Amino acid sequence: MKPIKYALVGVLALITALWSLSDTMFPEQITWFALRKPIVQYSGIIAIVAMSLAMILATRPVWLEKPLDGLDKMYRLHKWLGITALSSAVVHWWFAKGTKWMVGWGWLARPERGKRPEIDPATLEGWLITQRHHAEIIGEWAFYVAAILLVLALIKWFPYHWFAKTHKWLAALFLGFVFHSFVLMNFSYWTEPVGIVVALCLIAGTVSAVLVLLGKVGKQRKVAGKVAALKHYPEAATLEVTIELESGWRGHAAGQFAFVTFADKPHPFTIASAWDKEKGSRLVFLIKALGDYTEALPRTLQIGQSAVVEGPYGRFTFDGSRARQIWVGAGCGVTPFLAKLEALAKERGTTADVSDQPIDLFHPVAVCPPDMEQKLKEAAEAAGVRLHLIVSPRDGFLTGERIRSLVPDWKNASLWFCGPAAFGQTLRADFAAQGVSLSNFHQELFEMR
Repeated sequence: MKPIKYALVGVLALITALWSLSDTMFPEQITWFALRKPIVQYSGIIAIVAMSLAMILATRPVWLEKPLDGLDKMYRLHKWLGITALSSAVVHWWFAKGTKWMVGWGWLARPERGKRPEIDPATLEGWLITQRHHAEIIGEWAFYVAAILLVLALIKWFPYHWFAKTHKWLAALFLGFVFHSFVLMNFSYWTEPVGIVVALCLIAGTVSAVLVLLGKVGKQRKVAGKVAALKHYPEAATLEVTIELESGWRGHAAGQFAFVTFADKPHPFTIASAWDKEKGSRLVFLIKALGDYTEALPRTLQIGQSAVVEGPYGRFTFDGSRARQIWVGAGCGVTPFLAKLEALAKERGTTADVSDQPIDLFHPVAVCPPDMEQKLKEAAEAAGVRLHLIVSPRDGFLTGERIRSLVPDWKNASLWFCGPAAFGQTLRADFAAQGVSLSNFHQELFEMR
């Protein structure tokens, strides 16, 4: 989490510092109208920069995965940037539009305006002045629609298939915000450092928005395939899907995920199988019924059905130099660990130079069908990993204290967690309270909205 926190704070601090070189929030007389102009400019700049960066992240740039610790963290940053943009836009809208309303209501008295300097309409600045009304109208109505879409994106019960469709509209609205910002930003800023940074953000954001609208995101990482096998575990509300890919898959590390398109919109799923170049591009996904889209898959998917897989993404790849590892795969969060178990089993069978790093896998789950339990035990045994299967109705709940009691050498371990975010945060806080460095607690933030 630290890289994306630093990124967000760093961006806001940089833009604020650059804007401060060109303007000030502290005029000689502190009045509503004296504060209005700088607040409108500053809040507008923060909003458009945040939107631009969010739009860039929407294109899933692989080169940012290393500094930001994976695409799952990048999507969390994308969410934070969206909230930042919405919050700043609300302030921007109120000081711009609300001031006019308050004057009309008699709450404020508009000060007398001095004579405006004459500007040649043939110049760029003059042309921008002629476009102010259009930019204000476009910005206002784009704000209303974008605010609704951003709020819906934050509501978990809003159906995923509707979210996927409506969220794409933000790319078109962003282009309206670009025009709004280009016309209405203080003209003198464009020759200042803050204007140069904003211009770069607008250009990069515009290119990204066009890619989103044209459906070009991840194009170079997409491989076509077909559903080769299906196995449903109704007790666990889980569907095992095997996809046979055509040539072009570049391979993946255990723990990575991909976007899979079966019929309509791509949906992210962790890959539950290890990469084996010799056996071809066959990927396995364990899909838990967690929403309207995934609940329908057991009824709608058929063997032989076409599919498109885009990836791989993510850095939840079990890299680390600690003496041992503790894995916690809660519920369907066991998926990346299944891929790693398969990879370790292959290493044990093909090379004598196998790491003797002890690994404990904790799998807390509400229901575990016998055939799924047997499969998990065999995979752990083949990989040389100690399995702790905890079925909550029978064994109770998993806690940090319970993990430490079963792994006496826990202080020398790195922890890898995948599962419900709230459970992960609880374990993180529990181990941090015991002196474990957060740099040794790795959590996949598998929430794309």
